[in-house]
Amino acid sequence: MDLVLLATIAIVVIALAFDYTNGFHDAANAIATSVSTRALTPRAALAMAAVMNLAGAFAGEQVAKTVGKGIIDAPDGNQGLVIVAAALVGAITWNMVTWYFGLPSSSTHALIGGLVGAALAASQTVKWDGVVDKVVIPMIVSPLIGFTLAYLLMVAILWIFRRRNPHKVTRGFRVAQTISAAAMAFGHGLQDAQKTMGLIVMALVVGGYQTDYDVPFWVTVSAALAISAGTYAGGWRIMRTLGRRIIELDPPRGFAAEATAASVLYSTAFVFHAPVSTTHTITSSILGVGATKRLSAVRWGVAGNIVTAWVLTIPAAALVSAGAYALLDVIFL
Repeated sequence: MDLVLLATIAIVVIALAFDYTNGFHDAANAIATSVSTRALTPRAALAMAAVMNLAGAFAGEQVAKTVGKGIIDAPDGNQGLVIVAAALVGAITWNMVTWYFGLPSSSTHALIGGLVGAALAASQTVKWDGVVDKVVIPMIVSPLIGFTLAYLLMVAILWIFRRRNPHKVTRGFRVAQTISAAAMAFGHGLQDAQKTMGLIVMALVVGGYQTDYDVPFWVTVSAALAISAGTYAGGWRIMRTLGRRIIELDPPRGFAAEATAASVLYSTAFVFHAPVSTTHTITSSILGVGATKRLSAVRWGVAGNIVTAWVLTIPAAALVSAGAYALLDVIFL
């Protein structure tokens, strides 16, 4: 085996490891609300989320193409492979740090930050237009849309069911939450598994094993299984933050948050081909439904910690990946 083939195989393995960490890091996104409202037991919710993540991963590849060719211009050969490897190291490191502290940061932006940091360290081209159009603008807009739509949907639910028996309404929305949680998990697979696919395809292209950015079937299957397995492993620390510490959720609010977040994930993937953060989307939706109670019902201190992690994600992952590139450059180039 030559060095390029070995490096490509290693990157595929590391990328699938990232996909696995993405699964358990972001499992809370899909199911924290339905678990906290007791619509589903934790284990049943994780099993459902794992299945829907698997299904969502097969639903498209446009986000994968955005990640593969729309963020950086990686050179062919060993240097390109080292850039991809360094990007993965940066993303995985930030995922582990935020998971340890129970902060729901974005695996998406950790990966984007990793790519940008490694490319800059290697003095390669970063496609800033693509970063702004497909990452920065959606990063700002999608949480605002999630917050606003969730708030409006919750206001509508409160008005429509204002004269109904509260216990019957709660019981009905507990059932409805199983559907909205499944939709959210499908959206997570649709968005996040594709990002790993895009990175693997980038490695195949720079390694000389593929000429276009179409996603091979084996890559789709591997990424789908990895994120599904990671989801079933569960991310309990982050689940507690999303499900309880931001605001005490009831089934109607849980349903409104999940339904809103799922709709944002679908529209950004299918219409705009933008790799948005499932974490940002569901968290802002939870804040939106919480604001319908009263503003003081939302624990804004916890929300502030989360926003801080959001802001730090891209530069922190970029710094780690730049350091990883410097180290790998000494070893392999």
